[in-house]
Amino acid sequence: MKKILASLCFASVLLTSTVVSADQGKGLNVMLTSADRQAQMMAMVLSLQTLKKHNKEVNMVICGSAGDLALKETKTKTMKPADKSPTMLLNAVLKSGGKIEVCPLYLPNAGKTAEDLIKGITVAKPPVVASRFLDTDYSNLTY
Repeated sequence: MKKILASLCFASVLLTSTVVSADQGKGLNVMLTSADRQAQMMAMVLSLQTLKKHNKEVNMVICGSAGDLALKETKTKTMKPADKSPTMLLNAVLKSGGKIEVCPLYLPNAGKTAEDLIKGITVAKPPVVASRFLDTDYSNLTY
């Protein structure tokens, strides 16, 4: 009887801590550097799910070869099964309240300025990004 009671107490503690920790998370930090369109698409899909289905924050930093995705001039091809493109989903993340920034190295090294970015995308400040990635209330994803 003691073993059963102990097992039930242990199980209830596990279930309670799982529910509590799920409610405590603030959101998702995403670092996107891949030029691969499927990786970009997945980063956008998970970001949208975080914003829309879980009502959590998304902070995305785009850098390196993925930086072109943040430019007004960039148009990407649609992908199956959703018939959406990374560009379309990036805009959906912005419209849904996601914060999207490019790393400060991208623009000067690509010969671009902040005027070339999609409206709503800004230049990241490394100390702010570092503090977000160190914040344990956020999950971090890197693509």
